Amino acid sequence: MLYYLFAYLEKFDIPGAGMFQYISFRSSLTIITSLIISLVFGKRIINYLRKQQIGEDIRDLGLEGQMSKKGTPTMGGIIILASIIIPTLLFGDILNIYVILMLITTIWLGFIGFADDYIKTFRKNKKGLAGRFKILGQVGLGLIVGLTLFLSDDVVVREKISDKPIAETVQTVENSDYSGNTTRVLTRDVKSTKTTIPFFKDNEFDYAYLVSFLGEHKQKFAWVVFVIFAILIVTAVSNGANLTDGLDGLATGTSAIIGTTLGILAYLSGNIVYADYLNIMYIPDTGELVVYMSAFIGATIGFMWYNSYPAQVFMGDTGSLSLGGIIAVFAIIIRKELLIPILCGIFFVESISVMLQVTYFKYTKRKYGEGQRIFKMAPLHHHYQLKGYPEPKIVMRFIIVGIMLAVVTIVTLKIR
Repeated sequence: MLYYLFAYLEKFDIPGAGMFQYISFRSSLTIITSLIISLVFGKRIINYLRKQQIGEDIRDLGLEGQMSKKGTPTMGGIIILASIIIPTLLFGDILNIYVILMLITTIWLGFIGFADDYIKTFRKNKKGLAGRFKILGQVGLGLIVGLTLFLSDDVVVREKISDKPIAETVQTVENSDYSGNTTRVLTRDVKSTKTTIPFFKDNEFDYAYLVSFLGEHKQKFAWVVFVIFAILIVTAVSNGANLTDGLDGLATGTSAIIGTTLGILAYLSGNIVYADYLNIMYIPDTGELVVYMSAFIGATIGFMWYNSYPAQVFMGDTGSLSLGGIIAVFAIIIRKELLIPILCGIFFVESISVMLQVTYFKYTKRKYGEGQRIFKMAPLHHHYQLKGYPEPKIVMRFIIVGIMLAVVTIVTLKIR
């Protein structure tokens, strides 16, 4: 909202009003505001949750120090949500289609997670919201995101074309290199089903390739494939973040690293100069997402102040489902969703460990009459706990691995 206020004030030549047109300036204000909200108001929310006895009901799994966490306030994800939404509304361009999608994602999954925590805490139902309703909500969000990116005229990718104009949408872009030479590049804004794929020469993958057998109709059905992928990615990453939220500071720490990486990728994809230099897809108006992601980073880092070992508050599903969904939708918007297995490697491994554990246990029980396990316990972080590793060491090592994966993700832009 302040973005529009200062855009209006700039007409009157008020000193400093023009600063709000710069994404870097608004991103800086956003991350500072987000940190203030999470740190200052977060403490008050924690005290309120403690006063209302909204504590985590811990099941004894035989893990060291586990039962000492019983009664720790949960539903702290409210702090994260507030620290994202409020700064974004203040400093972001809230009419930007991508920002609108991210706000919908935050509120949508926040509501699902809140419902789950509410049922567990106030209704005393340990199972929480039925799994089918969670999945239905995640699928619904994926459908909304996929269809919006398909139907909205504001969602386009700018492509280079031949040196001859072929449509009225053709634009002329002038690029200057360091020697002062200027080249004229013809481009056009198009609806595209292309995305970024790592380690390949052109660094692009078109979903139309998957339905190439349809011939001239493949481009139409490529959007169906894209929407299906969007649904699968939103569901998988959201649940992956939820599974990772098992140790103090683990989900928030890894999410902050992932968010920082996605913010960098959004800035590069939304800047025509950097996109051209790196030879990556230029997606107009996605630079505004940097403001949103700054709020995300500030919220997760601020929440870690209270969530790091020993945690004073847990985020609950209110936070974990939202964090995963935000990461997934953000990656889909900037066409970096195929980088998720690398960037979100921690979430991916945690999810795989659960699937392997359950599948192998059922298989051996059916075959031998007694179920066997691959890991001492799943998700993977509990396996290391049972091996005797202290909780802070596990969290720190997972975060270090997360940083390494983030670096690899950035490097894939040039390694092809």
